[in-house]
Amino acid sequence: LSGSGVPQLVQPMIWDYAADIDVEGKVQLVEKYRRCGFSKVWFASAFKGATGANQSLTLIGHHLRNQLEWLQVASRSPADVLQGITLTGWQRYDHFSVLCELLPVAIPSLAVCLQTLKNGHYSEKVKENVEMLLGMSHLEIDTFTR
Repeated sequence: LSGSGVPQLVQPMIWDYAADIDVEGKVQLVEKYRRCGFSKVWFASAFKGATGANQSLTLIGHHLRNQLEWLQVASRSPADVLQGITLTGWQRYDHFSVLCELLPVAIPSLAVCLQTLKNGHYSEKVKENVEMLLGMSHLEIDTFTR
């Protein structure tokens, strides 16, 4: 790979939407890409649409934990290698599937994930900020928001 010239043309993206990603494995993967000559990598997390093909509502806690895991990978990787985190929001598992988790029901999850990534952590203060921004009196993290 390093001799092919590809590392000077592209930046790889490492995708994982799980709530319990293999942090050490991802750190090792970042280092492997670096050894191949890639100077920058991207991470891809999800704020919706990655928990089931027929999921109707978004479970914020799952996606919040995914962001927190990626923040751990970022903190354990060389500071100059991360280009950014792509926050994805899938609506279909494939082109033949019905829509799942439409954007309106996922906006609270998007807000929590964005604020968590922006602040580098999740806390009661982050939750209160999201509630204020969205005009919600109580944000459900580990049950489905109504």
